[in-house]
Amino acid sequence: MSSPESSPYKDSEASPHEETRKTEWPLWEVFIRGQHGLSHRHVGSLHAPDAEMAIKNARDVYTRRNEGVSIWVVEAVHIAASSPEEKGSLYEPSNDKVYRHPTFFDIPDEVGAM
Repeated sequence: MSSPESSPYKDSEASPHEETRKTEWPLWEVFIRGQHGLSHRHVGSLHAPDAEMAIKNARDVYTRRNEGVSIWVVEAVHIAASSPEEKGSLYEPSNDKVYRHPTFFDIPDEVGAM
């Protein structure tokens, strides 16, 4: 191990190794579409420096047995989501709209078993 006096970096410079340790790669959410599915499914998260590397890492981590046909990666900071605490105010307004419920409609006799 070298002493600080023998370091090739000046006092104001950090070594490349120290720089990568200080900056953490962004978090990416990974979605995979299976061979027999029509929609993508969230399978996990990973850290990567950019979208291209995130797709490559997702391929290596989440599709090791060729189970996917398409990979989506989304940087986590770009995902907007509601919180469980907002459930009441978010979903309750739909309860007073009876026309959205199937019991509101008359089913013709010709339709049969439904």
